[in-house]
Amino acid sequence: MTTIGARIEEIAPGRVVLSAPITPHIAQQHGFAHAGATFALGDSAAGYAALSLMPEGTEVLTVEMKINLIAPAAGTRLVAEGEVVKPGRRLVIVRATVRAAAEDGTLRDVALLQGTMIPS
Repeated sequence: MTTIGARIEEIAPGRVVLSAPITPHIAQQHGFAHAGATFALGDSAAGYAALSLMPEGTEVLTVEMKINLIAPAAGTRLVAEGEVVKPGRRLVIVRATVRAAAEDGTLRDVALLQGTMIPS
């Protein structure tokens, strides 16, 4: 997350919000944030949301994650909100919404992710 400049914006049990600036080094050829950066931020937000419900000292790994890219990630920064859908004994179902923030601060949904996390 350091590579893309991500930072934690909010943490609550079962919910984490991360953000990262849209800079030339994470942009694709049209200037939008690359889908890989969008995925990385959403996956991390969802993973940290799952981790927030696990015992201290636990780590988390992604078992699987699906992404729907629904709009170009144009703007000044990406904001990913991860949340736990269903905490299980072994597997945790998560989702994340990634939004792009425009110059005026308005947010537009650019990707939806859904996946499964497991403690490691």
